[in-house]
Amino acid sequence: MHKHASESIKPQLPVPDKLFYKIGEVSKVTGVESYVLRYWETEFPFLKPRKNKSGQRVYVKKDLEMILMVKKMLYQERYTIEGVRKRFEDGIMKPAETKPVPEQKTEVKNPAEAIAFVRKRLRQIADSIK
Repeated sequence: MHKHASESIKPQLPVPDKLFYKIGEVSKVTGVESYVLRYWETEFPFLKPRKNKSGQRVYVKKDLEMILMVKKMLYQERYTIEGVRKRFEDGIMKPAETKPVPEQKTEVKNPAEAIAFVRKRLRQIADSIK
């Protein structure tokens, strides 16, 4: 017997804290097969991950969030592809207002602490521009 699409979708895993994700990682995290993600790129103009030098798709956290929204709308809320496209065109995904990240002054005594501090600060900056 043929399974319904919503029954064959894998459960969602927690999102790892990374700057970039490959399509296989996105597939595992979102529970959506890679071929479905590639198909969605053709149907939804807002799902266009960048590609690296070797041509592999490179997703960012914002892309994952949008994929999860599309998945929910299609499989749980039972929207059609056209319905999802229209909802996004109507402004369901308005750009979040960016808030300035407060300056943090800290005294660092060893190189490992300095590197950890810089990484944390870069993540804050990256999150603020997404």
